[in-house]
Amino acid sequence: MTPEQLKASILQRAMEGKLVPQDPNDEPASELLKRIKVEKEKLIKEGKIKRDKKETEIFRGDDNLHYEKFADGTIKEVDVPFEIPESWEWVKIDQLAQAKGGKRVPKGMKLQEEANSYAYLRVTDMKDETILDFKIQYAPKQVRDAIKNYTISSEDLYITIAGTIGNAGTIPKKYDGALLTENALKLVLYPLVNRFYLLRAINSPAIQNQFKALFNQVAQPKLSIRSTNSTLVPLPPIDEQKRIINKIDEMIGLVESYSESHQSLKLINEEFPDKLRKSILQYAMQGKLVPQDPNDEPVEVLLDKIRAEKQRLFEEGKLKKKDLQESIIYKGDDNSYYEKKEKSDSLIDDFIMDTVDNWSYKRLNDIILINTGLSYKKEDLNLDSSGVRIVRGGNIAPMSFKLLDNDYFINKKHINNESIYLKKNQLLTPVSTSLDHVGKIARLKQDYPNTVAGGFVFQFTPIVDSNVLSQYLEYYLSSPIFYNQIKEITNLSGQALYNVPKTKLVQLFVAIPPQNEQLSIIEKVEQFFHLIGQLQQ
Repeated sequence: MTPEQLKASILQRAMEGKLVPQDPNDEPASELLKRIKVEKEKLIKEGKIKRDKKETEIFRGDDNLHYEKFADGTIKEVDVPFEIPESWEWVKIDQLAQAKGGKRVPKGMKLQEEANSYAYLRVTDMKDETILDFKIQYAPKQVRDAIKNYTISSEDLYITIAGTIGNAGTIPKKYDGALLTENALKLVLYPLVNRFYLLRAINSPAIQNQFKALFNQVAQPKLSIRSTNSTLVPLPPIDEQKRIINKIDEMIGLVESYSESHQSLKLINEEFPDKLRKSILQYAMQGKLVPQDPNDEPVEVLLDKIRAEKQRLFEEGKLKKKDLQESIIYKGDDNSYYEKKEKSDSLIDDFIMDTVDNWSYKRLNDIILINTGLSYKKEDLNLDSSGVRIVRGGNIAPMSFKLLDNDYFINKKHINNESIYLKKNQLLTPVSTSLDHVGKIARLKQDYPNTVAGGFVFQFTPIVDSNVLSQYLEYYLSSPIFYNQIKEITNLSGQALYNVPKTKLVQLFVAIPPQNEQLSIIEKVEQFFHLIGQLQQ
């Protein structure tokens, strides 16, 4: 249960007479209503308020049903929201308070942020049953003089009637006499009415559900004075009202403590699946998720296939001679790691992985061809889906790729080589993105004809086209081991944008197990990820 649901439940129980016990010695609410009516008559005689010629009265009949008596003497049964204790009464808001509207700023006039004595309270200022201070606007004297009769007192309640509808609150003394927006009403309470009880009642589901039933019937939801006045309120004896308010205040304090714990738990629940996935990938890429099998075909067999494929691409003119150069990474007698390039050996100071005996460690460009996507001019882009689709960073999520409705397209005449179309087993990652999205990797599970990567996307193509190798690389490149390497080389390239330089990216380390172990890792990771998905559901 959320804190909001818990608070609503407390208020609802309070309005049903279930939050505090009834005291048979309390004066019943019917007597309170009589005394409120006497006070109201005094105000009418003093000319402070006008008599409502359409005023009605709700009473409980001998059959225990509720009825409404109109000014002309007619009586109609009232469908009350729920049963209340015998000592309570159902009343309409206009029996407890007079609702009055606010006023909009006259056309051609403007408010100002500079503080003066004429605060103008808007719906955006009305939250958490009070007035928020940090965005208050003020009326110049010209505006104040034009709408000076539309003010609200610190003894009144506000009710928002447009935008955010039905929220009630009190007015701090510092805003006593402030001007009131046309999108809110003020409730001027009659003597003997408990302002804080009425406030809690209005914000409870008992009344909020009545408001919703009213504005759900119209195209442009808005509460009127008439509909507000006719809203039913459960009224307890005056002493019970005080006990209810004290109990609500006590429990709301506990709800606030609960809210802190709930938010912490919510954050844990939101972060836990992702952290668990990363932890599993970390173990997998350290050789700890599945056991090593000494009978597996050596990883050198796979590396030989990669070398042979690179040689073929070189002979076809698709690779340069320098692309055939390969470094050998090995562990020396001193337990340090070295890299052999051509005739020289050098110490690798930044090697960050623990060794697994039957695995091999390579630079990224030894096993993957890395290209940036298509460069284009903005004026050449369009939304015509008959062209070539261009995918960008937004199409890439961690280990997930999808086409979007707002993808751009480019005329096919700008494509010089159809080999750049996206193909199954390629991997994509952003070149330049926000820090939160640096290092996200997506694997393509199918060919995407007439679709290319944009210039701010790296396109990784495994030199050997293999489902197993491609999927293993997706998991490896998504693991914390690889992410930590990418984070080290990422540069801030502009306001809030981070750039991954290709020259450094190609030099990052990748651990390659034997192919059978790659398959075992994939199967085990998928098994765990499936269980995590079930936990989330």
